[in-house]
Amino acid sequence: MPESLSIPVLRGPVPLAHLLLHNFVRDGDLAIDATCGNGHDTVLLARLIGADGHLFGFDIQPQAIIETSRRLADADLAKRTTLLLTSHERVAEHVTRPVQVVLFNLGYLPGGDRSIITHPESTVVALVQSLQLLAPGGVVLVTIYPGHYGGAEEQFSVDNWAAGLDPRAFFSWRMGQTNVRTDAPYLLLVQKAP
Repeated sequence: MPESLSIPVLRGPVPLAHLLLHNFVRDGDLAIDATCGNGHDTVLLARLIGADGHLFGFDIQPQAIIETSRRLADADLAKRTTLLLTSHERVAEHVTRPVQVVLFNLGYLPGGDRSIITHPESTVVALVQSLQLLAPGGVVLVTIYPGHYGGAEEQFSVDNWAAGLDPRAFFSWRMGQTNVRTDAPYLLLVQKAP
């Protein structure tokens, strides 16, 4: 099948997040990857923002920053990114201009130490800061993994945060497959009202 006619396979929340990113991110945008992980989402965002955009990537694990940096260099996208070895709860210290998108992929680093996970306290702080940085019409996308140790607590905190947002100022959506386990990952989208 030709590339232009390929149909995305929406198995799980990450492909859905990628589909949405293609609709919300434009050339020249400022974006944040709040949890770089192995760099797959970071590379996609760096491509979508184009040569005139800039991407800030955050992670607390050196392994994640190293792998993300390698992937960006291999794709010739390093010049449009700033990677920071720090917690996403410090996003407002490093980004001061309005952003179009903030992406979170919670949980642990695939292939890494599963005892190092995102935590509700720092994640909610980062989410609050992210909304303050969003440009009108911009989005925060959060992939939530309730099925691992600590995941249910983070899910509860993030869901409560999203449900408590002013519906006149923010549009909050929860999206996930219905034919999977109840603790399967899902996607949360919050858009700032234009």
